[in-house]
Amino acid sequence: MSLPAENLPRIAPDTALFLDFDGTLVALAAQPELVEIPQGLAGTLAELHRRLNGALALVSGRRLADLDGFLAPLLLPAAGEHGAQRRTADGLMISAPPADLGPLLQAAEGLVARHPALKLERKNLALSLHYRQAPELEGLCLQTMQEAVRRSPGIELMQGKCVIDLKPEGFSKGTAIAFFMGEAPFAGRVPVFAGDDVTDEAGFEAVQRLGGHAIKVGPGPTLAQHRCASVSQLAAWLQSAVASLPGIGSPDSRPGFAA
Repeated sequence: MSLPAENLPRIAPDTALFLDFDGTLVALAAQPELVEIPQGLAGTLAELHRRLNGALALVSGRRLADLDGFLAPLLLPAAGEHGAQRRTADGLMISAPPADLGPLLQAAEGLVARHPALKLERKNLALSLHYRQAPELEGLCLQTMQEAVRRSPGIELMQGKCVIDLKPEGFSKGTAIAFFMGEAPFAGRVPVFAGDDVTDEAGFEAVQRLGGHAIKVGPGPTLAQHRCASVSQLAAWLQSAVASLPGIGSPDSRPGFAA
């Protein structure tokens, strides 16, 4: 059951805010590179980042470079590739140890060669195989990539919305949030995480374990205790927080924007 935005948890001055990207801040698209960035999104995120004294981070399956490109010139603390790469609030880059993606790449490229409607997204430490344009191939993609994972120590498979993600074992959106919560300016705050997919469930578990709030965007089973109907409703919730949070620092200071 969807709740109106006013029933979502309040973003307070002591909130540590974590946000998924696809399906949460932007609507899902036919191909990952075709997402449309809502007008004003970067400005809303920048202002929330400022008013939360820097305690806002993106937590996504995307590469960090992709997130930065979509939101340029905004640069936020962020975790990419399901926690395998992370940029801290002070700009430090932290990555999981690289693993051999050879068997996975070979299997995925073979599928794409036979079925051009599939799309392979190569990342720094991970791969994503998208079958949104060929949902009837879900079973074949899953079986093929599961077999490849068995030949790839240190890699695990996660299935999301019309996508199969292959990533370093032991990293997730939940581990990324936990790491952020041990660092300034997130430490000591109440974590809130909004996401839309099964790949966000680890993040939901992490924030609720830490006494915070999880928000599921859209339909589907979830352990999150809050639900938001749509990307647009979540945007309205974020915009209302900008209006209600007190300002921090000078009006001209805009942390999070690249020089």
